[in-house]
Amino acid sequence: MTLDQLRIFVGVAEREHMTAAARALHVTQSAASAAIAALEERHAVKLFHRIGRGIALTEAGRLFLVEARGILARAAAAENMLGELGGLKRGTLRVVASQTIAAYWLPSILAAFRERYPALEIDLAIANTEGAAARVRNGEADLGIVEGEIDDPALAHWPIGEDRLVLVQAIPFEVDHIDANWLRDACWVRREPGSGTRSTFDHYLAAVGVDSETLNVALVLPSNESVRTAVEAGAGVAVLSSLVVAPAIAAGTLHIAPIEFPPRPFFGLRHKERYRSRATDALLELVGSASG
Repeated sequence: MTLDQLRIFVGVAEREHMTAAARALHVTQSAASAAIAALEERHAVKLFHRIGRGIALTEAGRLFLVEARGILARAAAAENMLGELGGLKRGTLRVVASQTIAAYWLPSILAAFRERYPALEIDLAIANTEGAAARVRNGEADLGIVEGEIDDPALAHWPIGEDRLVLVQAIPFEVDHIDANWLRDACWVRREPGSGTRSTFDHYLAAVGVDSETLNVALVLPSNESVRTAVEAGAGVAVLSSLVVAPAIAAGTLHIAPIEFPPRPFFGLRHKERYRSRATDALLELVGSASG
């Protein structure tokens, strides 16, 4: 049974005339007759009475007409839904981002996306870099945006933006230069393992000859905000995104050390083998505009 057969059946049933139905459906009369005959023969049911040169629905035909109309309506609704999805008029975009990005870098972009595509839903999840990669790998998110590089053969990753890390504490720094020995002797408040902020700083430490495992760590905390608040309270020093500490720097509750870190890239993540939706492409276009 095909949709074309159902369309022809409904057309003939509504007109009770084979030729008129064929003309309205832009098919030949023989094609219309063949479609009806195929339905009847396949199911051993007569759908029409043939009375002279006219036709009329049988009881089975009247019952089947209700179902056929329903199926065609659902098929039309499904086709319309696909058109809306393709036209960015319906759907949900699932994004996962690491904490810094989700809280400080991404909101303005999502606001612009929502304004441009008001019919699309945005489902934003927050996870550290490793957790975000896992959600993209498992198909729980269409797009990931993270701070750390991910080495996963299932995932494509590419630079998508950047920020800078800064070293901060609650009182002004009394030194003009921060060296490896200073870093070793400091009392640290750190993010949890798997954090992009932590992994980026660990790479920096390794580059200047400092083993991160030997740092004097006072606290390990699971969010940027908890680290920032602990440092403001005098628990130690921390390395955080400049986006995270900007309000505290402006308020004078945190101070930046005289050390400069390289720009930290943000990376987009997607599964190499999963379909990339038009909604994902639309968000990436906005990200590119914001970064450019």
